[in-house]
Amino acid sequence: MHNESPNAGESSMTEAEIDRILSTRDDIQPSSGFTAAVMEAVRREASVPPPIPFPWKRALPILVLAAFALALVAVAGLAAIVQAGRGAVIPHAVSSMPPVSNLIPAGLGAALAWTAASLLGAYVVVKLSMRFAGGTT
Repeated sequence: MHNESPNAGESSMTEAEIDRILSTRDDIQPSSGFTAAVMEAVRREASVPPPIPFPWKRALPILVLAAFALALVAVAGLAAIVQAGRGAVIPHAVSSMPPVSNLIPAGLGAALAWTAASLLGAYVVVKLSMRFAGGTT
């Protein structure tokens, strides 16, 4: 059987023609300047300094502080859920914390308080980041 090409206008090559083409060994030579260009690229890559490692020693205190803050938020949320349930026993450390509703004024004052807190938080994060990155602003 003869496999025909999906395109009717193209002529198909026989297996003998493919073998003849693949068996001819022409010495392929690179274009002039190719070797020099490759070696220059290799030298350029070899001269690049290694990447700067991440400063884990500087980031560790912030990560610990963030984990502590996350734990406090989780404990406060758990205390709120327990108080809403009014049936479970509240641990001493959680029961001594004031309810969140006492910390935030109602109405417009609440919106202003949250806005001020988020702006202050963003300011602190940017200042700490700039300080740890080396900027002295």
